[in-house]
Amino acid sequence: MTDLSPAEEQIQYVTNFQDLVATPFTGAVNAICWTRKLPGDFAEIVTKVALNGNITKIEQETLRALQLSEQGQLAREILLKDWELLEARGASPMLNVISCYDEDDSYPFFPTDVYSFHVDQAPIPVDTFLCTYYGASSEILPNAQGQQKVLIREIRDALKKLYDGPEEGFEAFLSEHFFDLHYQAQPGAQLVNLGLGHLWRLAIDHPQSQVLPCIHRAPREQPGQNRLLMIC
Repeated sequence: MTDLSPAEEQIQYVTNFQDLVATPFTGAVNAICWTRKLPGDFAEIVTKVALNGNITKIEQETLRALQLSEQGQLAREILLKDWELLEARGASPMLNVISCYDEDDSYPFFPTDVYSFHVDQAPIPVDTFLCTYYGASSEILPNAQGQQKVLIREIRDALKKLYDGPEEGFEAFLSEHFFDLHYQAQPGAQLVNLGLGHLWRLAIDHPQSQVLPCIHRAPREQPGQNRLLMIC
């Protein structure tokens, strides 16, 4: 029997939506993936949507109104079904065409945008769901191969120089600016690409969580290729 890699220890794969939402996060497992190979032409939907800035939110009415080929219609049916499944669970899915995200240059030594490895956080027990249907896909950094940036001495010292306040308020300062949510990959870390068509459920940082939050990041978009992403 071979030892599992850090990524294999924290990711569980399922074959249907019910198992995706019902399987508990326990032990090291903080990412669950409904593996799928989706038919349909999702690229056609990306090209037919009228873009509005770097991120274009697609409403269901807009999606239904698109004039599509047979393969495009098949892709649309899958998107609407995923939408329906997630909404029935009480989630609020967003379907976006993404050319790029805004980058954070407020602190050059410590970007806090989604291209940086980070965890999601909420005050209530919720999970992050996401699926990339077209374009570059997000990545997971195994928790065992990442280090919270605010615990790295050089970065922490730089943040202390940036902070202007009493010592007892430093940790609150880190949280207020979301510095504590970001991680640095160790050399040789085995990143996991989330792939196309798979619907993922990721654990986030919330008060009742029994597992570590899942560290992940958005990909650098490929030149000339927008992403089609559903997330909630």
